[in-house]
Amino acid sequence: MFYYVSKVAWFFATPSNLLISLILLGLVVALFPRTRRLGIGLALAFALLTAACGLLPISSYIIIPLENRFPPFHDDDKPVNGIVLLGGSVEAAESVARGTLVTNESGERIIETIRLAHLYPQARILISGGGTVFGEGVAEAPIIAAFLTSVGVDASRIIIEDRSRTTYENAVFSRDIAKPKAGERWLLVTSAWHMPRSVGLFEKVGFPVIPSPVDYRTSGSFTNQRFFVFASEGLRRLDIGTKEWAGLVAYYLSGRIATLLPGP
Repeated sequence: MFYYVSKVAWFFATPSNLLISLILLGLVVALFPRTRRLGIGLALAFALLTAACGLLPISSYIIIPLENRFPPFHDDDKPVNGIVLLGGSVEAAESVARGTLVTNESGERIIETIRLAHLYPQARILISGGGTVFGEGVAEAPIIAAFLTSVGVDASRIIIEDRSRTTYENAVFSRDIAKPKAGERWLLVTSAWHMPRSVGLFEKVGFPVIPSPVDYRTSGSFTNQRFFVFASEGLRRLDIGTKEWAGLVAYYLSGRIATLLPGP
């Protein structure tokens, strides 16, 4: 029950949704004669705040500490036993409907996995990504697996985990399927801003991983961030950053990660 309540609560707490809701609230308050000026003032104030959050590089400053936490992975001439690719890069329903792979803005996760698969031809590839929020819909992992085989990755190397709905379940189910042995080296592929929480969860459940972050949204520097041309882009980044920090806090308080901001 907590899982479903948290998903619904976050839908309303997502910054872009919350800001729009507050603007609408101000307009509703303005419908009553006694509170018309107050309502108009509130609607205007929240509209300006929405514009500021969308156009100013506020969201970039929120994401930079997450993306900078782990460096990019470079081949160190040591063997790699496996690669874990976390879901979140494919629009599963659209992929099935169109009969082709439909990726979202995190599609670099798949590109990186293909690169690593060719760099380490003996490594197993575990694709973790399954159910939707309410347990229905199309699982993501089989779709990615089919695409990997279509570009030359041996199907016998691929392991599918198609039940997980959260990053915590990614870690638990991946550990149970991979059964990593002491001394094995497994790479973890996910977005750079998602890597701290992911590494913390995998380590907590006893699945040590080596980060291979991709899908960067910022340059990594606090000094050269620019205004956004489209407010929607800034708001989207704000949603991502605040959700990730909220996830870190929630998992830390629940004991699922050892530190608030896991690092190397």
